[in-house]
Amino acid sequence: MSKIIVDDITPPANAKADVLMFGTPKDRLDFYRKEIQYETSILSNRTDAYLSAQSFLVIAYASSMANLNPEWGKLFTLVVPPLLALFGLVSSLHAWPGIRSAYDIIDHWHFKQSQLLDSEPAMGAAYDESPLFSERESNEKRWRGALMFSMRSPFLFSVLWAILGVFAVYAQYTNPGG
Repeated sequence: MSKIIVDDITPPANAKADVLMFGTPKDRLDFYRKEIQYETSILSNRTDAYLSAQSFLVIAYASSMANLNPEWGKLFTLVVPPLLALFGLVSSLHAWPGIRSAYDIIDHWHFKQSQLLDSEPAMGAAYDESPLFSERESNEKRWRGALMFSMRSPFLFSVLWAILGVFAVYAQYTNPGG
């Protein structure tokens, strides 16, 4: 059996893994902020795609409810709007995990950023004095509030689709308009 002999490459005993990866706390802060920006753009793209799909479903639902065809309109209006509502509800339930995971990752990077600023007194002081990095923008309440629209959209659309699905069936069986 042959063996491959390689040099033992070990970092110096006084070098930390963080120092090897990030030269300075500023480099680490830049990395965290880039990750936050990247994940925020992913969340924004997911929310945009989700809302676009939902808007088309709402238009299709309203159009199908307005069907007045005398031959097959009643059956069409009985079947298609509830199916569209069910599809909207299912798509909302499937959109939630992706939106939630992006939110959790953003939360993680904000936590890492705040830990860095708390652990590096010089970095924290520079952070607070610079207009580009203010405590106001990194305040947990503010950035979580900024993400709430994305977080609440699937829930709100789920409720809307449940109501619209029930209404579509109710409208067909009770004839509420006359």
